[in-house]
Amino acid sequence: MPRKVTKSLVRPVTPDRIYNSAMVTKLINRVMLNGKKQLAESLVYGGMEKAAKKLKVDNPLEVFDQAMKNINPHMETRSRRVGGANYQIPFEVRGQRQQHLTIMWFVAAAREKKGMSMEDRIAAELVDAYNNTGTAVKKKEDTHRAAEANRAFAHFARS
Repeated sequence: MPRKVTKSLVRPVTPDRIYNSAMVTKLINRVMLNGKKQLAESLVYGGMEKAAKKLKVDNPLEVFDQAMKNINPHMETRSRRVGGANYQIPFEVRGQRQQHLTIMWFVAAAREKKGMSMEDRIAAELVDAYNNTGTAVKKKEDTHRAAEANRAFAHFARS
């Protein structure tokens, strides 16, 4: 199996039932535990509705899209060994990996919140991400800061 995911290995994701969005389906699949997809769907849809209601926006998909756009990373660092030393080399993040990191950070941030239902956690994290605050956006900013700090090592990157 190749180290890098090629286009042929990426499985197609069918859009979700309500919003017809592949990104929402990916979020549902990431929230899902033990194969309980209907439960994950109801949690995500409920969270999107609550977030839209809290922000006084008509379309929950707009809230979701803006929140995901605010979490999307553009740069990340990867470790590379050069001459006996390990360097954190900044790389641009594109496509599939960008979506993957966005959804992973969002779900991790929602799961970190304690003392409320998962639906409320998803709604709270959506509202925070929509307003450019919250744990997932902080994770993106920390990643960008690390990439910026290690910009001097960019010349070690393979082309």
